Amino acid sequence: MQKENPTIKRSVKLLRSFWRVQKNLMHIVQKTAVENGLSVPQYSILMTIAPLKVISQKALREKTFLPKSTLSQAVEGLVQGGWLHRQQMEENRREVQLSLSEMGENFFKTIHQQEGSVHDIFESAMTVFTDIEFEQLLNSHMKIIDFMESQLKEQGDQAND
Repeated sequence: MQKENPTIKRSVKLLRSFWRVQKNLMHIVQKTAVENGLSVPQYSILMTIAPLKVISQKALREKTFLPKSTLSQAVEGLVQGGWLHRQQMEENRREVQLSLSEMGENFFKTIHQQEGSVHDIFESAMTVFTDIEFEQLLNSHMKIIDFMESQLKEQGDQAND
């Protein structure tokens, strides 16, 4: 009988855990987006811009990993819906700056407070952790993130937040 490598077994368990969290998270994000009349890329853009207030379209693309065409189409829909402002930067006419409109800020707050939204579900999920467990979870994630980012850097690839 062949013994399983405990290192591989741990890594597989961890990968499966992250995969299940990601799968469920994306399902809830899709549900939240659809319930608010948004596509998933539009929802991702709003959630990325909201805490920053202003961002260049290039920086937004780097943060969301959305293809240029998907990003452009989603931004256009958000601009047409009145949730985003888009303007060319004076120092570089090819660069576009995006910001939430007042309507966009209110929309973000509404989505954030909706029962059953991804924010609501995550908030509820956090109640199963003590403060210490929550900090330990965040610390564990940071260790994994730091390690993965250092590996990407060594390989000449850069990760973005």
